[in-house]
Amino acid sequence: MRLVAAIFGIGLIVLILWEAFETIVLPRRVTRRFRLTRLYYRSTWRAWAKMVGAVVRPRWQDTWLSIFAPLSILLLLAVWASGLIVGFALLHWAAGSAVSHDGDQGLLTDLYLSGTTFFTLGLGDVVPGTQLARFLVVVESGMGLGFLALVIAYLPPLNQSFARREVSVSLLDARAGSPPTAAELLRRHGYEGGMEAMRQLLYEWEQWAAELLEGHLAYPVLAFFRSQHDNESWLSALAAIMDGCALVMVGPESPCKRQAQRTFAMARHAVVDLCVIFQASPRRPQDDRLPPDKLTQLWAALAAAGIKPDDGPSFGRKLRELEDTYLPYLYALATYFRIGIPPWIDPQRQPDNWQGNLRESSQAAAREARRRQKGGHF
Repeated sequence: MRLVAAIFGIGLIVLILWEAFETIVLPRRVTRRFRLTRLYYRSTWRAWAKMVGAVVRPRWQDTWLSIFAPLSILLLLAVWASGLIVGFALLHWAAGSAVSHDGDQGLLTDLYLSGTTFFTLGLGDVVPGTQLARFLVVVESGMGLGFLALVIAYLPPLNQSFARREVSVSLLDARAGSPPTAAELLRRHGYEGGMEAMRQLLYEWEQWAAELLEGHLAYPVLAFFRSQHDNESWLSALAAIMDGCALVMVGPESPCKRQAQRTFAMARHAVVDLCVIFQASPRRPQDDRLPPDKLTQLWAALAAAGIKPDDGPSFGRKLRELEDTYLPYLYALATYFRIGIPPWIDPQRQPDNWQGNLRESSQAAAREARRRQKGGHF
């Protein structure tokens, strides 16, 4: 039994150290099918999303889903630490529980020694009694310090990557609406010189898509972090940009057509690789996003922006062919992360987030004025 415990303890320590290395240190995608961390996130995310969908009201579901990412990181670190503590405790037990202690000796005492050693408490009530036990204590204490250093080094770049991602998503609010749509993106760039501004915007989003891909390859947990507003997300913003690029690409030559092709290629590369990372099978939504009336409105939006595509069925056919190259991947990611894909045209034309905040501030000021006016009558 002690031999089995030693083998199991060594295997557990090696497994956790390798998982931590691949998750925190290794800056590339891991291709092997089984990973403890991947299994952890897939099982916990499905359970959390199912619980939120069954218990929480639809109005608050996005808020509860946003809790998962930071909470999962804390739980994952706790799982790793617990596994290392248990692994070293099994090695102490396999070595004969060689500790100096006034009370009973056994696996619980070895577990206590392993825990105090890993967190470098140095209480001194349980100490190693043999050379092998002292060696294990030294190794575990060094590993505990290294584990703490990795955690401290892991969180800042994670937060920085999240902040950089969300800056462009927030900036898209005034350029494509809330939620962002391709038709609104073109409408708001229909002024003189608007195509040059849109070309610059698409160039910035080409860089953003590349950073998104690299950041989410290095830290896949970033994909679970949600935006500050319920009608914004990195995936819906990416979908709107790809829709906008597709609209520009089906039209004739324009100042931003070449840039639209480059941005589209980088964005599609990102969504395809993310589907591979999260094992999301591509599939099309059941509802048609391009019925005939939408195609007519999109043609009018292109014409208003100064880009007049071919009239007739060729416009719809080309647009559908482009949509088929990326929509199944977007829909697979949207289904997995419980994020909605914006339509080509927002039928309700909702106010932007900054306008909503302004309206709420005006309503609050009006309520405060009425309250003060009522107070003056007394």
